[in-house]
Amino acid sequence: MKKIVVVGEILVEIMADSEGQGFREPIALTGPFPSGAPAIFADQAARLGQPCAIVSAVGNDDFGRVNIDRLERDGVDVSAIRIDQDRPTGSAFVRYRSDGSRDFVFNIRHSACGYLEMTDSTQRVLETADHFHVMGSSLSSPEFIALNVETAEAVKGRGGTVSFDPNLRKEILDTPGMRKAMVRILQLTDLFLPSDEELTLLTEASDHGAAIQELFGLGIKAIVHKNGVKGAHYYDAAQSLFRPAFVVEEVDPTGAGDCFGATFTSLWLRGTNIEEALELAVAAGAKAVTKRGPMEGAFDLQTLQAFKLEQREAP
Repeated sequence: MKKIVVVGEILVEIMADSEGQGFREPIALTGPFPSGAPAIFADQAARLGQPCAIVSAVGNDDFGRVNIDRLERDGVDVSAIRIDQDRPTGSAFVRYRSDGSRDFVFNIRHSACGYLEMTDSTQRVLETADHFHVMGSSLSSPEFIALNVETAEAVKGRGGTVSFDPNLRKEILDTPGMRKAMVRILQLTDLFLPSDEELTLLTEASDHGAAIQELFGLGIKAIVHKNGVKGAHYYDAAQSLFRPAFVVEEVDPTGAGDCFGATFTSLWLRGTNIEEALELAVAAGAKAVTKRGPMEGAFDLQTLQAFKLEQREAP
């Protein structure tokens, strides 16, 4: 199987036990849960049996060990996770509001995973990538942008493939050099995995149909447009497919898009029938929201297949 490598943040998530307006008074919390979009992606891919490695850093602390232990247990290559002796593991405190929106308090930029340090282990892992996955959340500094672009170019240069999940807010694109870097990453992308309005975030066209054609013009081979409860669309030069979302009781949406992306990417790399890959990716996203904790919703292929069949047979 082809090996996936992803670069980006590893952190713990600590969740409020009650709904409310932020963290301005003492409240009960549950955690730490292993988290970070690239880490969730890697964990889900590994749960499917796909070779996968993550390049990141954690502190020399319990939060770091929680993440390394979980990723290693689930089969992720953790050899390129650097243990920073001076900075703590990243963290995110989250509290839900009554309308389903969330308040976050992050420590990422000044944590271990906010600093780039190339090591021999990092270089070895990057050189083993058959497929490189880029996550917009990890493009947090000029150094990280450069590493993602350089790695994508190297992987493509040796005949590998690249996927890109933008996971970006419009205001981030105003960061100096960000939009130019995004365009370069799009030019290197084989599989594009935008959510909602991200489909047109990096295109001149605002119409979905025109945007899709513009993206194909850059060399992108396949697009999977994630729309949460509205389902998902797949597009390539020969076909378009739609799969509605499975109806489940949502407990925690964090990580659902990452589980979806990891599932589709892994199956796409294996040459799985596109309709089957899309349906299983939708199943992965649905199953993910039924568990509390961002990485708790990652499941193996057998579980996803059984869930898909159960949903098909449901009245």
